[in-house]
Amino acid sequence: MENFKSDVEIKLIALDMDGTLLNDEHEVSEENRKAIKEAQEKGVFVVLSTGRSLRNCQKHADSLALTSYLVTVNGSEIYDDQRGLVERNLVTSESIQWMLELTQKHKIRYWAISTNRNYFDEMPEDIHAEEWLKFGFNIKDVPTRDMIQKELEARGGFELSNSTPTNIEVNPVGINKAKGLSLVCERLGIDMKNVMAVGDSLNDLAMINAAGLGVAMGNAQETVKKAADWITANNNEDGVAAAIRKWVL
Repeated sequence: MENFKSDVEIKLIALDMDGTLLNDEHEVSEENRKAIKEAQEKGVFVVLSTGRSLRNCQKHADSLALTSYLVTVNGSEIYDDQRGLVERNLVTSESIQWMLELTQKHKIRYWAISTNRNYFDEMPEDIHAEEWLKFGFNIKDVPTRDMIQKELEARGGFELSNSTPTNIEVNPVGINKAKGLSLVCERLGIDMKNVMAVGDSLNDLAMINAAGLGVAMGNAQETVKKAADWITANNNEDGVAAAIRKWVL
């Protein structure tokens, strides 16, 4: 990997948020902030590519003065540099209903993101009146988690990932951060080989595989570390800044 930089110029940096850009206090460190600012000053696009909804990532994007696209809800929504909606991919309300019934049957915690708001362990009275972007299961018990994973796989039509080892995130099949980033790159006239993608969880795997340079955090899940081209420091040790300084600046 040492000769990577001389071969390929990084023109876009895609950053996951939780466990990556943010430390365990859910804050952006000064070092990460400085590195992102310097990358943008150099003309490199910095894109948040997150499982969070726009509601939960916009203030970070604004505080970093990001001038580029946002890939949100694992690629279910893409926003442009003016925060205008570019693309939206929905999970059917029938699927949401079915998943909600799974959580009730197995007494497990969950969350769901609609185009209007985020729900945690509660749902609106009329599920079918909302447009849904993602459903998440929070399951600490391994056998239960494996069983739910199998049920989801058997039903089909879902893109399954996680954002921590104890959860399962459900998007429409084929929708992930890599797909979102390829749309962004297309619009910016950038090749995916000129992208550095940084992340820590299974919902980052697709973009780490698709990017020219895939970087795993020091705190990343083992599967993500194996897929990555390079492993940086953890999210409490300015791992994002270290990757930007090594490969971009």
